[in-house]
This record gives sequence, structure tokens and C-alpha cells, in this order.
Amino acid sequence: MKLLFTMTVALMTTATLFTACSTNPHKVKDVETKMNNTSEVNGSTSLGVKDGYMVVQKKVMMNEELRKLQYSVYELEDRVYGNRKYGSLGLYGVLRDCRLQLSDTKNGGDGKLKWTEPIDRVTEKEEEFKIGLDEEKKLVGISEEYLADRIKRFKGYESILNKRQDEYEEKVAICQAELKTKQNE
Repeated sequence: MKLLFTMTVALMTTATLFTACSTNPHKVKDVETKMNNTSEVNGSTSLGVKDGYMVVQKKVMMNEELRKLQYSVYELEDRVYGNRKYGSLGLYGVLRDCRLQLSDTKNGGDGKLKWTEPIDRVTEKEEEFKIGLDEEKKLVGISEEYLADRIKRFKGYESILNKRQDEYEEKVAICQAELKTKQNE
């Protein structure tokens, strides 16, 4: 009985290892993109026949998709929090200025800024590099990350920043309405 249990556990462990290896999201997979009777819909989308089925196929270059995603996230973060380099306030800065005006005594405030939210940037623009000599004996810094992990991380950033943008837009609108009311009193 004990031997049967041990063999069963060993088989399950082996099966788990094979399954884990075959479904590793970081392994490159061959994808079949060839279609018959194709016609282009636009630059990355084609219409054609594949295995007897009518198919619309979008084929993208992953370097471009990653670049677009990263730029979109960095732009969204700048829209929410501003960018010191370019002097933009972002929604965070607009809200801070509105609350500063609300606290002004000429608008009925007590002269003290009431602020509780610190800036909470989500992207890590500073990467950590391994420093050393490359194959050509040149001093380099290198950082590596699995493509699937990077895409997942940036999609997470995008989701968080979209929520924060909505929150700050609402807070700015409320603050500006309150300020307008106080200025008209």
C-alpha cells in the first residue's frame, strides 16, 4: 500500500513537471500565420482562409506592441501626476492648486492647505542593471525581464492609472465646483 502511494505521488509529480514545462508562458511557441486567399484589411489585419475556415488575422510585431503599451502608460501617468521635466501639473497638480485656492481666506478658507494624498507613481522608470563585461569585453549594464511578465506589469499599471485618472477628474470637478460657489458668495 505504501509503495502504491509513493508511486502515485511520483507519477503525479512527474506529470506536474511536464505540464508546467509545456505551459511555461516564457517559452517561445511556433504560431502558424500562413493563410490562403488573403487580402489585407489594414496594415496588421488580413482576411483569408485557414484550415478551411474564413479567418480575420491580426499579426503584430511584439516590439511595437510593447513600445506602444509603455508609451501609453507613461503618458497616462504624466496626465495623472504631471511631469516636472516639461512643467505639466497633471490632474494631481490641478487638484492641489484648486484646494490651495479653496483654503485661501478670500475664498472663505482658513489659509491652511488640507491635503492628505501623497503622489503615488506606479511605474518604476529606474531599472536595476547588472553591470559587467559583455562578450566583446565592453563595460555594459543590462536588465532582463520576461516579455509576458513585462506586458502583464504594464497592463496592470494601465488599469491602476485609468482608475486614478477617473478619481482625480472627479475630485477636480468637485473642487472646482466648490471653489466657484465660494467665489460667487
